[in-house]
Amino acid sequence: MFVGHGLVAFAIVAGLAALAGWDRERALAVGLLAGAFGLSPDVDILYAPVGLVGVDGLLEAEAAFWAAGNVVHRAVTHSLVVGALGAVGAALWAARTKATRALAVTVGTGLVAVGATDGALSAVVMAAFVVVVFGVASAGTRWGIDAPHVGAAAVVGLLAHPFGDLFTGAPPELLYPFDVTLVAERLLLHPDPTMHLLGAFGLEIATMWAAALVYLHVTDRRLTDHVRPHATLGVGFAGAVLLLPPPSLEAPYRFVFGALGVGMVSGVGVHPRNWWRLLTPDADRRPLTPLGVALTGLAALSAALLAYGTLYTWL
Repeated sequence: MFVGHGLVAFAIVAGLAALAGWDRERALAVGLLAGAFGLSPDVDILYAPVGLVGVDGLLEAEAAFWAAGNVVHRAVTHSLVVGALGAVGAALWAARTKATRALAVTVGTGLVAVGATDGALSAVVMAAFVVVVFGVASAGTRWGIDAPHVGAAAVVGLLAHPFGDLFTGAPPELLYPFDVTLVAERLLLHPDPTMHLLGAFGLEIATMWAAALVYLHVTDRRLTDHVRPHATLGVGFAGAVLLLPPPSLEAPYRFVFGALGVGMVSGVGVHPRNWWRLLTPDADRRPLTPLGVALTGLAALSAALLAYGTLYTWL
């Protein structure tokens, strides 16, 4: 759900801004800002590369990366309490007066102090979170977004993020630093591990479609003008049912990277000249554009998921 956190925040905020009558540039800007806030809690993964020190081999590196990352991942930065305070701090920082900046620093320092009660590593992660949130708020002010709307974008991005993690891995500590557990176990979409993974992956794809459709609406474009027949190539990924071991959240990478690869190749097409045209668009009736590649690839990825799920169920 790494990408989905940002996309769902973008879709919600940009969509609401468009419905409120904002112009294209402003709606996209506040949507992108919300998306950046939506990604911010995952700054806690910065500790994960420590696990790569001294490892040999791809599989060992993968296991070591997540083992190190999960020491603090989905803990201090994924709390609704911390997110709400982070949004307040972002709005105060975006106001750009001495008084509000001082209050923002006070909020940020308080969050770091709370993290420090769980050790130095948690304090460092919380400090990184505060720096990123204030940095995103500063970007919002440079884009001409006023402080209240920076704060609103932060609320959506930071508070929506933890809920996207309820279907993958261990649930976040939603009310940290309070010792209260709202969700104790991962929410299962299906008792079969592979079907659960397909469902979680489907939710990720759904967030991509939501963001894409909002972008098309805001920019007054039509989906059919950008999706090419290459998207049908995604159906071929159903063959992975026969070639790969059944994936699960414990071992998803071959499946996920395989599906993404099929989507990328389908988005551009298999002919080598298409890859050249992507870098040097020509003047034909339907030039190959990054937007067309992205939407065609997304359609192919959707077809790949449906085809794989259908064959897996049938077998």
